[in-house]
Amino acid sequence: MHEIMMPLRISIGLGAFSGVASYASGLGTKVLIVSDPIMEQIGHVETCRNYLEQAGFSCAVYSGVDTEPTDLHVNEALAICRQEQCDVIVALGGGSCIDAAKATAVMMTNSGYIGDYVLGMNKFANRPLPLIAIPTTAGTGSEVTKVTVIIDTRRDVKMMIAQPELVPQVAIIDALLCMSCPPSVIASSGIDALCHAIEAYWSRKANPLSDGWALQAIALLIKHLPVCYAKKGDAEDFAQIALGSMLAGAAFSNASVTLIHGMSRPLGAIFHVPHGISNAMLMPAVLEFTLGYAQERIVEIGRVMRPDLVDSGSDRLSAAVLEEVRTLCSLLNTTNLRDWGIDREAFDKAIPQMAADAMASGSPGNHPRSVTAGEIEALYRICYDYEWIREEGAAR
Repeated sequence: MHEIMMPLRISIGLGAFSGVASYASGLGTKVLIVSDPIMEQIGHVETCRNYLEQAGFSCAVYSGVDTEPTDLHVNEALAICRQEQCDVIVALGGGSCIDAAKATAVMMTNSGYIGDYVLGMNKFANRPLPLIAIPTTAGTGSEVTKVTVIIDTRRDVKMMIAQPELVPQVAIIDALLCMSCPPSVIASSGIDALCHAIEAYWSRKANPLSDGWALQAIALLIKHLPVCYAKKGDAEDFAQIALGSMLAGAAFSNASVTLIHGMSRPLGAIFHVPHGISNAMLMPAVLEFTLGYAQERIVEIGRVMRPDLVDSGSDRLSAAVLEEVRTLCSLLNTTNLRDWGIDREAFDKAIPQMAADAMASGSPGNHPRSVTAGEIEALYRICYDYEWIREEGAAR
């Protein structure tokens, strides 16, 4: 038995952003736009506001979301939403903006603190305000997921909340909004999407629909992400990574993530490493750890990543996946934890807590290889100074 959750409506295509008012029609009359300072600076917030106001909507704006959404952002957005009596929310930005908007929409109609709903400890009793999600990066896939990740600023813990009420009512995917992203954002968001797809495919909760979405996402991202990162891609290349991101989001939302994300959240919460970058820092080592425990699945990923090796043996295809992931991390100029600037002593001190938080998140339980807290601690240590490619040209 599998249950699939997706937005009621998905609009995808170049120029889809201009239709935001038509999708808001009938949902309410006053919109809260949740975004960030960069979206304001480059004019996307004003454009969104104009589209809505020209159609007769009143608008308020909260643009305080940073690189990682926190409970403080949610509280600030809630205060504006209540004061302005907004009845529709439009999230415009990367995954952080969309996650903050999801939490705002659901807490407008439910009581308590957003952290009260972590890991299903409490169920949302009421439907959220209608939410339209418009991603401006190709990465998190949050526009189609039932998940929000919010930092508890009191405990420095990333809280993952996954419930059906968090699925946006409408998702609008317009790759033209992604083309202004700097290469660093293209890299971090793109590797996050690839991680979603790989983890969804080898997850213990994978299902036939998520499998198809995950494999298609891997094929699109492995081909078009390096081109877009090098700023050699055209609108069609960006359209393909936007589609890949959305498919990867749909896949993991319905099959769950595994060990990489379980380890990534504590790393981001304690050392403030952006989510996509922390995934990239962890993915090759976790992939090595997983080889031999999801052989058939990894072989299928290999056939998608390297169609030229489709008739090769299982060992060659498994090795090819590791090669492709390492090469991609190198091409995207991913750093390890040491080169990111994290102090080794502080990192070692934090490892036991990070491992405990990773286990508590539940994500490692979906991994195809059973894992202990001790093994997670060892993986963190390996990742600290992991090298993608050695000087002699062989991956570590």
